[in-house]
Amino acid sequence: MRKDPSSCAIHPSYKASRGKILCLLPALILSVLVACGAGNPSGESAAQGKPTGANEIDVRNLPPEAQTVLQLIKKGGPFHYAQDGTVFSNREGMLPAESQRYYHEYTVPTPGAKDRGARRIIAGQGGEYYYTDDHYRSFKRIREK
Repeated sequence: MRKDPSSCAIHPSYKASRGKILCLLPALILSVLVACGAGNPSGESAAQGKPTGANEIDVRNLPPEAQTVLQLIKKGGPFHYAQDGTVFSNREGMLPAESQRYYHEYTVPTPGAKDRGARRIIAGQGGEYYYTDDHYRSFKRIREK
């Protein structure tokens, strides 16, 4: 039996004459649902890049420099960089939405780096901490318990 060349690969009953939109509609709907985080048990949107359970790091698995900086944050310093403790605005919306001055950033020294490097800890006023090792492109919530 010869396949009808005008049929759609997704669903054979969709004919090319009905338009490619009908043929691609199921795939488009599925893509939107996945991008919006449908089925994500945490309820946080994967499209917005907000940390979920999979994006956590145990404090013991942080680099030693990050563990030291976390202790300094809790003690109130001293810090090595003038930018430490400044407001992190969360412009990209990678962290949960909060008030404008809720988050503050701290540099995690990178051995061998000639500048501040890419590693940071972001502290929220609620006592939560996030670690990034790629200059804010991704975050892992620091799990302390």
